[in-house]
Amino acid sequence: MPEGDTVWQAAHRLDEALAGRVLTRADLRVPRFATADLTGRTVLDVTPRGKHLLTRIEGGLTLHSHLRMDGAWRVYPTGERPRGGPEHQIRAVLGNERSTAYGYRLPVLELIRTAEESRVVGHLGPDLLGPDWDPEEAVRRLLADPSRPLGEVLLDQRVLAGIGNVYKSELAFLAAVTPWLPVGELAPEVPPRLVATAHRLLEANKDRPDRRTTTVRRPGTPLHVYGREGRPCLRCGAAVRRAELGDRVTYWCPACQRGPRGDSPDPRRPRHEGSGDPRRPQD
Repeated sequence: MPEGDTVWQAAHRLDEALAGRVLTRADLRVPRFATADLTGRTVLDVTPRGKHLLTRIEGGLTLHSHLRMDGAWRVYPTGERPRGGPEHQIRAVLGNERSTAYGYRLPVLELIRTAEESRVVGHLGPDLLGPDWDPEEAVRRLLADPSRPLGEVLLDQRVLAGIGNVYKSELAFLAAVTPWLPVGELAPEVPPRLVATAHRLLEANKDRPDRRTTTVRRPGTPLHVYGREGRPCLRCGAAVRRAELGDRVTYWCPACQRGPRGDSPDPRRPRHEGSGDPRRPQD
């Protein structure tokens, strides 16, 4: 599933291609909206909200889309053949005299009134890349249920909007705790520091072609633990582990991160705790 920085980049590309221009082509390939005619209307802006994309159109309309696991928007010069996948995977086409955007494999695509956007994004927590980012509210929501595992809370978009599976694993590593540790067991200084780190990382990566959470410049080391099962931890050298947290794969270092382990019979009752200290400064 795309992370908030990826969605921000998609919104930026769409906004550059469509905003301020009149639609000369508009094709929504979902039965409910297949007859909607948006041609002749001006696209006002394309705004990300967490992992949601809101394309606002003249006349008080918003095209709401969500990429989920493998959706994508691709932009090509008008008249150029799209190459984002087979034709039957295209669910939306928005074009003007200069550029045309194609929405591939979009699991969520609906046309709503702009005044009703809260219906689809009003449940979201503070947006890590939004103009109204509120770190204090983010911390409050993070700690609202002390019994929930940290990794589960980080993926809950009602808590923080924009964190996906990659940042979940990376943030737990940087906090030196396992993703299975209940948030109520975090040291008092960890939640605000973790929230600040999440904001800093997404802000830093929203303009980068390749996501990076480390300061290590060796090839193949942009991330601390995600996708690095069996490889040495960049900090201590221990083998990075992989396990499931709910229905998501999770990566962690058994030496640097303290707390319950996902490969234990009961992750809330660990067989071993790492030597990491959640109070130490982060990278």
